[in-house]
Amino acid sequence: MALVGCGSAVPAASITNQQLSERVDTNDEWIRTRTGIGARRIAGPSESLTCLASRAAQAALDHAGWSPDDVDLILLATSSPDDLFGTAPRVQGALGARRAVAFDLTAACSGFLFALITASQYLGSGAMKRALVIGADQLSRWVDWDDRSTCVLFGDGAGAVAVEACGAQDNGLLGFRMRSDGSRNGCLTLAQLDKHAPLLGELTAQRGGFAPIQMNGQEVYKFAVREVPAILSELLEATGTAPEQLDWLLLHQANQRILDAVADRFAIDHSQVLSNLALYGNTSAATIPLMLDEAVKDGRVQPGHLLASSGFGAGLSWGAALLRWQGPTD
Repeated sequence: MALVGCGSAVPAASITNQQLSERVDTNDEWIRTRTGIGARRIAGPSESLTCLASRAAQAALDHAGWSPDDVDLILLATSSPDDLFGTAPRVQGALGARRAVAFDLTAACSGFLFALITASQYLGSGAMKRALVIGADQLSRWVDWDDRSTCVLFGDGAGAVAVEACGAQDNGLLGFRMRSDGSRNGCLTLAQLDKHAPLLGELTAQRGGFAPIQMNGQEVYKFAVREVPAILSELLEATGTAPEQLDWLLLHQANQRILDAVADRFAIDHSQVLSNLALYGNTSAATIPLMLDEAVKDGRVQPGHLLASSGFGAGLSWGAALLRWQGPTD
C-alpha cells in the first residue's frame, strides 16, 4: 500500500483559550501548560461532518491526481457521524465516487490508524486497488461547554489520505499493531442516555440520545504515556527499525506532554515530533491525517521519509504503524 495523496479541512471559526475563558473558569496559561492547546476550530451551521470529510477527501483526490471514479473504497473513521446509519455514503455521494463502496469505522481517536490498517488489507488482498481513508470528527456537538476539564480539549476537523496497491518496493505500511482494553472503557466515554418513555402498558422504550463527553483525564494520560511507547517499541523491534532511523513521530494530537514523553522515551529530538495542537486541539480521528497533510504541504515530510505513528484514546484503544510517505506518482 502506497500513500500517494493527502488533504484536510477545518471549520472557519477558531476559539482561542482567552475567548473560552469568557465562558468557563480557565485561562490561557492554565490550558497551555497542561495540554499545549492554544485554540480549537468549531464547526458552524453550514459545516457538517459530511462537509468537512468531503472537503478533506476531495483535497486528497486532487493531491493524488485521481478522479472520483478511480476510487474503490472510502473508509470514514468517525465517532460523531451526521447519521448513525453511516456518513461515509454521504461523502461518496458528495465526491461522485460512484464505483466506491463506503462505510464508517468507529474507534474514537484510534479510528484513522485502524481505518488505514483496514484499508491496507483490502488492497493487499487484491480485491481493491485504490482507497480514500478519512478521519473526521465534530466533537463540539458532544462537549459540555460548561465543563472546563473537557471543553478546552476538543475541536473539529477532517483529514484524508489516498492510498493504492503497489509493489513491495513502494510499500508505505511497513508494520502495524492494534490493541483494545474494554475493561478501561469508562475512562473516556460518549455514552447513550439512559432515558425510557412509556410504550404500551408497563412496557417502555429507550429514547435515543447521548450524554456529553466524560473523561478521567489523569487515567487517560497515564494510559497514553505507558502504552504508546510500549506499542511503538514492539513495532520498531518487529520491523528491525532503530529510533534514529525515523524522520518523524506522527502521534495522535491529544496533549503536548504526551508527545514530548514519547519522544524522550526514544531519545528523539522534539523538533522531529509533528505537532499542531496549539492551533486545533484534539480533533479525535482527524488529528493524524490533519497533521500529516500540514507537514506534507509545508515541505517537512518528503517522499521516502519514515514516520512512526500511534493513535490512542477511547475504547480504550491504541495502535501503531510504521509508515513511509511516497506522495503523488506520475
